[in-house]
Amino acid sequence: MWKRIHSNRDPRDTLYSELRKEFGDYFFIAGNAGKRLAVAYPRFFFGCMIFLMALSLVLSFTVFRHPDKAKITAVKKVNPVEDGFNQIMQATGNIRETMRLKKMVDSLTAKKQLSREDSTLLDSALDRLSRIHQTLK
Repeated sequence: MWKRIHSNRDPRDTLYSELRKEFGDYFFIAGNAGKRLAVAYPRFFFGCMIFLMALSLVLSFTVFRHPDKAKITAVKKVNPVEDGFNQIMQATGNIRETMRLKKMVDSLTAKKQLSREDSTLLDSALDRLSRIHQTLK
């Protein structure tokens, strides 16, 4: 059987504590450098903050705005007889193609060994059948 591996790690050790233990000095140095810069140039950072807020305000009302497009309600002349007849013709065409594809799939699956052409034909026929099935839903 498989040998069990037992881990004897301390449950208080987490990813964060290990990262802090390994790279804590670098984060401390970077934090101190950032504090020294903020203390040395407070007006510059305040100006940058105001500029970025103003830029965000302008961009949110211009570039990133997605106004709802007005829905155009076009009145179509609907002829229910013609529309129903078109649906019947489309359904008839789908049924005919389904029957043709079913015969092709049955003849291909009856073979013991399929060639490359047969397998690609079978794959395309099954794909077309699934697309026809999706249109019926």
